[in-house]
Amino acid sequence: MSDINLTKAVRQNLLSLQNTAKLMATTQNRLATGNKVNTALDNPSNFFTASALTARAGELDALLDSMNNGIKTLEAADNGLTSITKTLESMQSTLRQARQDKTFETASYTLGTASNYPGDKLTFTGGAFGTSGGGGTVTLMTSSAQSATGGTYVPPAAPPVKASTTGQSALLADQTALNTTSISIAYGSGSVNVAFSGLTTTSGAAGVIAQINTAIAADPDMAGKVTATDDGSGKVVLTAATAENGKTIVVSGGAAPSVVGATPTTVAGNSGSTNFSVNGVAVSLTSADTTAAKAIATINVQLGNAGSKFKAVDDGTGKIKIQANDSTAGALKITGADAGQFGAAIDDTTLHFAKTTDQLVNEINNNSSLGAKIKASNDNGRLRLQNLSTQDLNVDGVSSSGTIDGSSAGAASIGGNTVRSGLADQFNVLRDQLDKLADDASFNGINLLRGDKLKITFNETGTSSIDIQVPGGKSVDTTQLGLPTTMQAKDLDSDTSIDGLLDNVKTALNQVRSQSSTFGSNLSVVENRQDFTKKMMNTLQTGGSNLTLADMNEEAANMVALQTRQSLATSSLSMANQADQNVLQLLRG
Repeated sequence: MSDINLTKAVRQNLLSLQNTAKLMATTQNRLATGNKVNTALDNPSNFFTASALTARAGELDALLDSMNNGIKTLEAADNGLTSITKTLESMQSTLRQARQDKTFETASYTLGTASNYPGDKLTFTGGAFGTSGGGGTVTLMTSSAQSATGGTYVPPAAPPVKASTTGQSALLADQTALNTTSISIAYGSGSVNVAFSGLTTTSGAAGVIAQINTAIAADPDMAGKVTATDDGSGKVVLTAATAENGKTIVVSGGAAPSVVGATPTTVAGNSGSTNFSVNGVAVSLTSADTTAAKAIATINVQLGNAGSKFKAVDDGTGKIKIQANDSTAGALKITGADAGQFGAAIDDTTLHFAKTTDQLVNEINNNSSLGAKIKASNDNGRLRLQNLSTQDLNVDGVSSSGTIDGSSAGAASIGGNTVRSGLADQFNVLRDQLDKLADDASFNGINLLRGDKLKITFNETGTSSIDIQVPGGKSVDTTQLGLPTTMQAKDLDSDTSIDGLLDNVKTALNQVRSQSSTFGSNLSVVENRQDFTKKMMNTLQTGGSNLTLADMNEEAANMVALQTRQSLATSSLSMANQADQNVLQLLRG
């Protein structure tokens, strides 16, 4: 405690100066820091409230960085989807180009309208038919058989005649006299013994004839060569079915005169020619036609002169066939005295003839198993085939010269469509690029297009967040989009197959666009939260600042006022001290 005593006026002015100096120090601190609350001592409530608000703003600032990274991750995924969409559109364009391309290779083959095709068919392998399953076939004839029903004609060594016995006599009135007797019938190189038995007085000629025919039919050398008949007056007549040159029917044995009278020694025949008709056109073969080739030539001359639509051909074994020479010939009919040379009189309800070019064209194009793989057309009478495939088509049944023969193998082929094949390769390049785009659409180690999950937190407590991921955690690639792993050229063979691929690509485009829309919606949510967080941070920081920041204008005004007060206090103190100095002068005086 000071021993110095100050006057009341001096002490009062001194206290005033001290208070002013303290206020000036506080004001100077506020002006220097810009805050009116710098420590909890300044204002505990405002200080701690502002600190909490500032801390929350800092935490939101950290989350804002996470949102920024999330936005970039979404943008990277969207970039990938945009490029994938363009790739899919290019794939779609490639398939449409293949769909429109019709540059299929063709070949034309010569076709004989009445040829005899041994193989009777064209066989297709390769191309759209593939290498297994037997390929496809088309027959060249309306039926696999061309010969007349019942057999083919065999020309004889000499003119055919019919022979019969002569000099027949009436049978005994009592046929029982023939029982236990026999006769021998010989013709050509064959003979048969007929032993009579069981005849009665009422058997008549019919009973005798029956036993003769039974015996002949049972002998392999005579069956079909000679037949016994009744001449209508109770006499037996033996007739040869066909004549053997210089041969006669010889009947011998003790009972021969009782059966046929005198032993026959002569042969009675026809005109010495073979006569039949083909659909009303008369044909006659003479002794000059001793071979199949000669007979065929004679028949065709006569049929041709009459304008017939049939002709004779060799069946390959020296026998004669009659076949249609025109698709309008109608049903084959062989009639006449010697129609039996073909086995029987022919009235064939099935027409057998070579198909015309137009018929083959219609059959190929209207066949569901052929029409989608090859296309046929008439090239001035030649059969033009178009290979509707990217693969080479093999055509068996065509010779190396381009003639259809129904039997040649490995001699003809038609190339594949190289344009569609090239477009298949282009499709594969685009498919590979699609997968690579998905692989490269990552940001900061996260690739949403490969099924990664992106989690973004929106508040400091972690109660508000969003999880972004392709549904099911699947990748956006060719497999998940339903596109072929590897496109083969043959996949573009048919328009139907291309249409199916176009449908797959369209579905894939819809999936990608849907996912892009989902990511766009997610991006909108994150960007909205980003803007909200920025505004929230500004609100928190402004609120905290309002509690702690000093009003600089006010503080400046305070400082001027305090400076003025200090100046006045100093003047007052000086005046108080001046009064004490006046007393001192009195003491000196």
